[in-house]
Amino acid sequence: MVQALMNLLSLCFRPFGHDSCICGKFESVGREGKDGLLWYRDIGRYGSRDFSMAVVQANQVLEDQSQIESGSFGTFVGVYDGHGGPDASRYVCDRLFRHFQAMSAEAQGVLTAETIQRAFHATEEGFTALVPESWATHAQIATTGSCCLVGVIFQQTLFKVGNAGEIAAIQLSTEHNANNEATRQELMELDPNDPQIVVLKHGVWRVKGIIHVISETETKFRLPEPMNMPILSAKPTIISHPFQPNDSFLIFASDGLWEHSSNEKAVDIVHSHLHAGSAKRLVKAALREAARKREMRYSDLRRTDKKVRRHFHDDITVIVLFLNHDLLSKGTVQDPPLSIRSALEH
Repeated sequence: MVQALMNLLSLCFRPFGHDSCICGKFESVGREGKDGLLWYRDIGRYGSRDFSMAVVQANQVLEDQSQIESGSFGTFVGVYDGHGGPDASRYVCDRLFRHFQAMSAEAQGVLTAETIQRAFHATEEGFTALVPESWATHAQIATTGSCCLVGVIFQQTLFKVGNAGEIAAIQLSTEHNANNEATRQELMELDPNDPQIVVLKHGVWRVKGIIHVISETETKFRLPEPMNMPILSAKPTIISHPFQPNDSFLIFASDGLWEHSSNEKAVDIVHSHLHAGSAKRLVKAALREAARKREMRYSDLRRTDKKVRRHFHDDITVIVLFLNHDLLSKGTVQDPPLSIRSALEH
């Protein structure tokens, strides 16, 4: 199931991929490279504005997926944090934007929350149909999921799927995590007939439905009892934020970043340096913090191979979009359309 949950999105206020795919006539811009398990695009252009993008792999197979799409429709950003494998996040990255384009065309280019909801719904239906079709040859697909963070910039407004003279970090989306009491309460209210909808396991609150592999040769899945209704919904939480003149940049990231960085620290890193390399700096800062927590040197962590890395940190995806208010106010998109995905695997 595509778990359409919102992770964290930070907005900065201040005064005054396979290798990434550039398809068709889309523009290839900016410095791109790899550094071990780290893939990055230091700087690029979307709609005459700058972006920076970076991904570091920790799992045996990269489970995070991400994309930036920019054109006459505005700008679409997606970060898809995979769970239990890459299948769901790859599927979402392949399909969600296409559905969004189709729904927008049906609405004659008018973007509403319903447009985004319909795109999510179509993606969810497609994936749930794929699971039984793939069961005989790839039953593991049933154990995968993806938390989806999507931002769409359209006519000076950001649709997200949340002191004068100083920089401030404003969190725009809410983390949907069972460790938060409000989230547990929400889940219990949505399924009042199931007292085990959330369970405390090894000191961590989890949503019911942890799937166990009973045999390595014959894959079987079990739950303590049947599910009478879906545990999680694919209906996204959507918030609209009209841009203000002092809005400076947006940080989109998977949960792997926020495990090792605060909103304020991330915003300060971006604010204190040039645009180029912003996403890579955030990733490296998170890796240094992950190494510090385990009392090891950053240089040793960099030499640690994928899969083993997962003991220290998760896959981390970061996209930073810088804002140009003159162009936003004019609705101007001067650069050629852009389509970029992070590397599938390193």
